[in-house]
Amino acid sequence: MELSATAAMVFLIAALPISGFVIFSDLSRMKIPNLAVGALVLSYAILGLFVLPFDQYLWHWTHLIVLLVVGIFLNAAGVMGAGDAKYIAGAGPMISTADIRLLIPLFAACLLAGYAAHRISRASPIRKAVPHWESWDAGRRFPMGFPLGMTLIAYLAIVAFFR
Repeated sequence: MELSATAAMVFLIAALPISGFVIFSDLSRMKIPNLAVGALVLSYAILGLFVLPFDQYLWHWTHLIVLLVVGIFLNAAGVMGAGDAKYIAGAGPMISTADIRLLIPLFAACLLAGYAAHRISRASPIRKAVPHWESWDAGRRFPMGFPLGMTLIAYLAIVAFFR
């Protein structure tokens, strides 16, 4: 079942400040706080009841469970950080499985754009404005909260405004 434009708009209003905080936190501290993930899940728990049919609301909770289990395994394998796995799981209920063909290329675009923007910024005068950010000197590690947050925001905006 598709996510309606109304549901996407409501979720976008909640997810925008939370994802913005996640992006900032991951860029500056290389950490995605549990509080942010909890806020994302809580916003779905409350708002989803009002904007989704009840069966769809319940079904979307399985997204959180499946994504969390997959994320735990990927974290244990060293593929992603625990914060990234938790954020993906927390965002999962706001995403419809019917939109997976939209989500995958959207994530790829956000990942490439985020990586390029981060690496260009790291080598530019922007770095002098925030020299204390841990992501500048994280070596091969990359703050995945940046493209993950962009992906959730872009997905919800596309569904809200173009569906």
